[in-house]
Amino acid sequence: MKNTHFIQEITAINTYPVRHAILRAGKPIESCYFVGDELPSTHHFGYFTANQLIGVISLFEAENAAFEQQKSFQIRGMAVLESHQKKGIGEALVREAETFCKKEKTTLIWFNARTSAVGFYKKMGYEIEGNEFEIQEVGPHFLMYKKI
Repeated sequence: MKNTHFIQEITAINTYPVRHAILRAGKPIESCYFVGDELPSTHHFGYFTANQLIGVISLFEAENAAFEQQKSFQIRGMAVLESHQKKGIGEALVREAETFCKKEKTTLIWFNARTSAVGFYKKMGYEIEGNEFEIQEVGPHFLMYKKI
């Protein structure tokens, strides 16, 4: 029997339907484009079940002044369709991102986590750096990271 659940690399535009439904609901589809989406150093992964894309995560090679690491990746656009949340899909996507970063000899993953998602990331070993801050038109966030 063929495995009906899998993660594979996808294009930036393939992430838009899931990004839009979860991260940019009620906003124009163009708001799903992130600067750097098309760079060769940016990688997008999709979680599929029965050949339907239900979760996405993007990795941007990007430094953050809060950390001294040389090569780091920023997670952006992490989203799982609401009907599939709380089933381990987000965790599987983050683990896939971590595996990719290890292959790339990266020592740090960082991202701006929505305050509502901090508990999820803490369970996976990520730590908070600094205080809560607001991202305009998106909401409250914390800078989070993990050395890998």
